[in-house]
Amino acid sequence: MLGDETLRTIARELVETVKRNVTIDWTVKEGVKAKLRTLVKRILRKYGYPPDKQEKATQTVLSQAELLCAEWMG
Repeated sequence: MLGDETLRTIARELVETVKRNVTIDWTVKEGVKAKLRTLVKRILRKYGYPPDKQEKATQTVLSQAELLCAEWMG
């Protein structure tokens, strides 16, 4: 569907956006999580990510961010 370069660009932008918006306790603050979901979906739409796959991709990004959060904050 999307080319490798587009996927790399999406991934870089997602990482930068999530890093800028996470806080120590972001995983328990629903408002912060909602903001991140919105930002992730906006990036996916910007690059033409298939609409029917955006929700799953958003969930995957946030799950991975939770795993990496401790490393980013440390």
